[in-house]
Amino acid sequence: MRDDLTVAVDRVLHSGRFLLGPETEAFESEFAAFCGREHAVAVASGTEALRLTLVALGIGPGDEVIVPAFTAVPTAAAVCASGAVPVPVDVDPETAGLDPGAAGAAVTDRTRGVVPVHLYGRPSPLPDIGVPVIEDAAHAHGAPGPGGSAAAVYSFYPTKNLGGVGDGGAVVTDDAALADAVRRLRAHGARDGYEHVEIAGNSRMSEVESAALRVGLGRLTDLNARRRMIAARYRAAAPGLRWQTPHPGHVYHLCVARVADRDSFRESVPFETAVHYPRALTQQSGYARFTRSACPEAESWAAECVSLPCFPEMTDDEIETVCRALA
Repeated sequence: MRDDLTVAVDRVLHSGRFLLGPETEAFESEFAAFCGREHAVAVASGTEALRLTLVALGIGPGDEVIVPAFTAVPTAAAVCASGAVPVPVDVDPETAGLDPGAAGAAVTDRTRGVVPVHLYGRPSPLPDIGVPVIEDAAHAHGAPGPGGSAAAVYSFYPTKNLGGVGDGGAVVTDDAALADAVRRLRAHGARDGYEHVEIAGNSRMSEVESAALRVGLGRLTDLNARRRMIAARYRAAAPGLRWQTPHPGHVYHLCVARVADRDSFRESVPFETAVHYPRALTQQSGYARFTRSACPEAESWAAECVSLPCFPEMTDDEIETVCRALA
């Protein structure tokens, strides 16, 4: 995308407008339409997108937010940054998504929200436990939303399906009041000019980042289709591996299998692999204090998950190399 990115960045440089300008406004409009939502608000990172959404919903000190125990740490970090307490619960053994039953069992009189994670790009069910649902869609650009959430939050870290040229994030919602609140909170609580109606920091997305994301957004559907094709090839080549339960909306930000002897497997294959993620929240030294109940399925996923090469730029020969090794 280098040539198109160069044009986009040059357009920003010539405009002289670098924050909260026409590129950001255009990206917000285009991304909201892509997601099938009324509003999108661009912010500085996916973590900030989740934190600002929680704050905009009035969630803070003294409140609890239920999260899956198997997720990237920023899911829980954003809850902590809002002042609330993350409550990790176990995940489904076949999908790695939040277990709705475990979420319901974790509800207390202080529960104010729940954050299901569309892990690896596979849509997760949204639990109905009587509190606002905020979807962590950091892995799931282009995955169909199940509907019914207060908002979905995205990350545009460079390796994501829709990645930028730096950090970035967005909140998408059908709630105009929530969107307006996030817009204020991303820019020092300002409403008009220098009237600051709330205490808030700075979480703006740059015009350069917005312009770059507009380039990627136009290609995202085709790139997601290639990711799905790659994952289908792997699954067909190795039906004996333990994969996530299939889902037609999976966009395969990561293509992950579970392998009992992970270290030996990773040493045996002729390509690079990774682990997303080697520890559940219950096993993270900074977050174990929030554990209230055992999460054996989350810890089993953490012990066995292996991320295989899955990115649209792979050549057909490279895909075949992985298939042969997996067969």
